[in-house]
Amino acid sequence: MKSNQITLTFSSIAENVGIARLLIASIGGQLDLSLNDIEELKVAVSEAVSNAIIHGYRSIPNNIVYLNLEIANDTLIIVVKDEGCGISNVEQAMQPAFSTDPERMGLGFVFMQSFMDELQVESELEVGTTVTMKKHFKQTPISSH
Repeated sequence: MKSNQITLTFSSIAENVGIARLLIASIGGQLDLSLNDIEELKVAVSEAVSNAIIHGYRSIPNNIVYLNLEIANDTLIIVVKDEGCGISNVEQAMQPAFSTDPERMGLGFVFMQSFMDELQVESELEVGTTVTMKKHFKQTPISSH
């Protein structure tokens, strides 16, 4: 029975997206996920973290992004939270190609939705946004060699 919990808080700067990717990749490796699954986790996490930095905090660097990873039974739960400006219309924000930033493709939530088994987005204006993603995996018995 695998269980683990990791909480990381970091400044809202683009360089920290890479750290979030490294962390999720190493967790994926521990869970014996395929390379493809790990790549998908990395994309989903970096999209969620990038959203917090670029949209939540409008790229203002002196804010904090919260990343919480929890492994419970056969589920990896990833929570990315910011205390930024919030999303006025979550349903609209989750539509493919919708973005408040014309430079962005607007596919972040689409990637999160297609790569994860569950995606939940809660947001309140001027309070922040919490993105919860779940990925189910097969339990592998811990080998003795």
